[in-house]
Amino acid sequence: MTQVSITELIAGVRSGYVVSFPTDTVPALAALPEKADLIFTFKQRSQDKPLILMGAKASDLWSFVTESNEKRQWQQIAELYWPGALTLVLPASTHVPKQVNPTDLSTIGLRVPDCAIAQSILAQTGPLATTSANLSGQPPLQTMAEIAAQFPDVMTLSQSDVAENSHITVPSTVAKWTGKSWEILRQGAVTLEV
Repeated sequence: MTQVSITELIAGVRSGYVVSFPTDTVPALAALPEKADLIFTFKQRSQDKPLILMGAKASDLWSFVTESNEKRQWQQIAELYWPGALTLVLPASTHVPKQVNPTDLSTIGLRVPDCAIAQSILAQTGPLATTSANLSGQPPLQTMAEIAAQFPDVMTLSQSDVAENSHITVPSTVAKWTGKSWEILRQGAVTLEV
């Protein structure tokens, strides 16, 4: 597919297409959560490597987390680091579609990007299932042109819409709640201090 405007990209993702747009880290492949299986297919990604849900703001994401006495602690970490390059892996509620994490429905990764374009898209689509834009095992692609070439069936945001967007080329830090503390699953752009 050709590169498209933000309006066309939002319409496309709402219609069930996989799309790509910049974030504050590496560009994302994204789809409606119930269409997340398409991302696994495009990326040739193993189903035991879950996707994350990205939202425009934290309040868009909390319904995907199990109610718990620890929820306030998770929210405090989110208030410190979101929007930003931190993915929190938390106990999943029944609202998480199986397509996002096909082999383990017990957890869900959540993130709010510090990127105006991404937040604008997510505010209009609701939370999306996302991952880095690349074939599984390959380095993340950095530009919309590279993504369009690698994934011709993905709607990518036109370069004119992202020209002023700057992003880090390091993925987000991934921190999983163990029940007592945070375990760093991937050290990325943010150093979590708890």
